Amino acid sequence: MRTGTNPADMQKGSAVSVFVATMRREFLLSFRRKSDLANPLIFFLMVATLFPLGVSPEPGFLAQLAPGVVWVAALLATLLSMDALFRSDHEDGSLEQLLLSPRPLFVVVLAKVTAHWCMTGLALTVMAPLLAVMLFLPAEGMPGLMLSLLLGTPTLSLVGAIGAALTVGLKKGGVLISLLVLPLYIPVLIFGSSAVQAAVTGLPLGGYLALLGALLALALALAPLAIAAALRISISN
Repeated sequence: MRTGTNPADMQKGSAVSVFVATMRREFLLSFRRKSDLANPLIFFLMVATLFPLGVSPEPGFLAQLAPGVVWVAALLATLLSMDALFRSDHEDGSLEQLLLSPRPLFVVVLAKVTAHWCMTGLALTVMAPLLAVMLFLPAEGMPGLMLSLLLGTPTLSLVGAIGAALTVGLKKGGVLISLLVLPLYIPVLIFGSSAVQAAVTGLPLGGYLALLGALLALALALAPLAIAAALRISISN
């Protein structure tokens, strides 16, 4: 009887260990740079605070605009944090080491994006009900808001990471990231805000959530490979 370790199992275990180790490293670095954690959340809160002052504090008017305002604020807050995703690794030279290492690069970038989402997208999702209450969103819309953000914000992080990887070698890539990524964010914004609006009006929101889930599945399948290729292109240039 033949015994031994299956190479496929070894490779799978190696990929899992690389993913976990990268996630741990990203969490440690994130907690050391507390400003990078706080800035998107502060921006998210400022939008909800300043928007009624800029338009109208009337509750009925704000309730109508609340789904779109919360989603636009979440989108912009996510975009605000994307520039720093690979920047520090590029500056200290660890990004070049990742490209030269035998570890699968797409696993590493997927772990980095996952950690980024936990620090920004998940935090924004948890914070969203507070902003929704400030904007007088009806209680019926809260489940749709939370579910749409849970499905939509990972897609925002995955797609935004492609733009961050393409501009990592530039000194001021923040504006360029916006130009590259914002058109790709539009479907997520439309389906996410529509899901909240459907929940408020009592209409079924399963279709919108299914579309958001399909976008997330597509991003999970393709974005890590695109991010890895974009990093190689940026560093080689």
